[in-house]
Amino acid sequence: MVNEFKSVWTKDLPAAIVVFLVALPLCLGIALASGAPVASGLVAGVLGGLVAGALSGSALAVTGPAAGLTSLVLASTQDLGSFNQFLPCVMLAGFLQILFGYCRAGIIGHFFPLSVIKGMLAAIGLILILKQIPHAVGYDADFEGDENFLQPDHENTFTEILRAFKSLTAGSIIIASISILMVVLWETKKVKNKKISTYLSGALVAVLVSVMINTILLSFLPDYAIQSTHRVSLPNFLGGLSRALPRPDFSSFFTVNSLVISIQLAIIASLESLLSVEAIDKLDPWKRITPLNRELKAQGVTNVFCGLAGGLPVTAVIVRGTANIAAGAQTKWSSIFHGVVLLLAIVVFPDFINLIPLASLAGILIMIGYKLTPVHLYKDLWNRGVDQFLPFAVTIAAILFTNLLIGILIGMMVAVYFVLRSNFQSAIILVNDGNQYLLKFRRDVSFLNKSSLRKALEAIPNNSRIIIDGSRSHFIDADVVETIQDFLASSTFRNIEVELKKNKHATHQMFRE
Repeated sequence: MVNEFKSVWTKDLPAAIVVFLVALPLCLGIALASGAPVASGLVAGVLGGLVAGALSGSALAVTGPAAGLTSLVLASTQDLGSFNQFLPCVMLAGFLQILFGYCRAGIIGHFFPLSVIKGMLAAIGLILILKQIPHAVGYDADFEGDENFLQPDHENTFTEILRAFKSLTAGSIIIASISILMVVLWETKKVKNKKISTYLSGALVAVLVSVMINTILLSFLPDYAIQSTHRVSLPNFLGGLSRALPRPDFSSFFTVNSLVISIQLAIIASLESLLSVEAIDKLDPWKRITPLNRELKAQGVTNVFCGLAGGLPVTAVIVRGTANIAAGAQTKWSSIFHGVVLLLAIVVFPDFINLIPLASLAGILIMIGYKLTPVHLYKDLWNRGVDQFLPFAVTIAAILFTNLLIGILIGMMVAVYFVLRSNFQSAIILVNDGNQYLLKFRRDVSFLNKSSLRKALEAIPNNSRIIIDGSRSHFIDADVVETIQDFLASSTFRNIEVELKKNKHATHQMFRE
């Protein structure tokens, strides 16, 4: 108990501050991109930490407003007429997610192949690096947290970088470089062995140093300093945060349009959460497994509160979770603390938060992205063979050039192709010695193997002998049985002697003694 308490304060609290630094600009940027009030993004971040953090069974996942939902939120708000009318849809989506949890729909998360999950993590790493380069050089045209290839500013990931290099800001480049250097130095053994590294993370030190340097530049070299337009822009809610929040409007709730939006939101938010949690579990140093049905319920309850309080819809977010792991978090208290710190920042010290340069946060996110896409990951998947590397590579490319969900779908299609291909090749084996043939079913044989079975049987020459062994198969599809029966009927005309190898323990009656 003492050790757990110590880890909470020495590991989870410092990690929570790092997650807060990452989450704050994302909450602001995603709210602006969604066409929602800035306060809605902030309250969603707070509730994501406090409510989802408390209810989730994940030790390291962090919940908040997700970039993958921005297009849906913006389109839905326009269809319904206002963000206030969209909020009841967030509530209903939350109730649907709770229902999904009780219906055990979380099992869907177990069907994402490892190669696709690793491809998703690598793609997120590359996206973080590519998307943060413009912010690191002082070009902030695109909102923080954008993961899509096509951007709201009519650029794409690569053209944005080219445009950014035409508008370089010396102060931003200096601050971003120093932030990256601080994170790298903090990872060295020399610093890690010192007690201070237990209480201060490299990311937090990078931010504090950046604020100090920029303050000095503002006083002595203003031409090199980062001005307010390239720093965090947190509104000062003098009248209270609650007054700045929109209220749910139920006037158009009982319509088909609202129901469709709610269902879409529930499905997409659930899929993003399941994907994120599965990915975070893979990165967890202790390899803990999150109960996915409980996760759906936790996300659902949080979205009900978000809709009621005027917040954006939330999901478990890979970037926040990765930042949490990179900062050394050990328990779910880190997620809860990050919600507390976010609330304090909004209410108590917004003026200090507004001193943080976006370039500093960009440098930190670039380093998080680098950790997600290391070179050895590509080498490892390459060494595992084409059936593992190709789904991995296709997932990366698809996510880079579309978005997370479409990329995962494309990666899944490629992975399923290789699964079916493997099934075709290994479910049925045909060997021969002269005109003596053995056709053996090595495992369960489904209708997917019907084509390969027919080709194998057609390859049997006339005037030969064949033994068909299905005695060890647990399942043989009716289509396969019918194909064998057709072959038995035609074998007489081809002078083929057929023997069915039977066993008293065989599952299928065709091969049972």
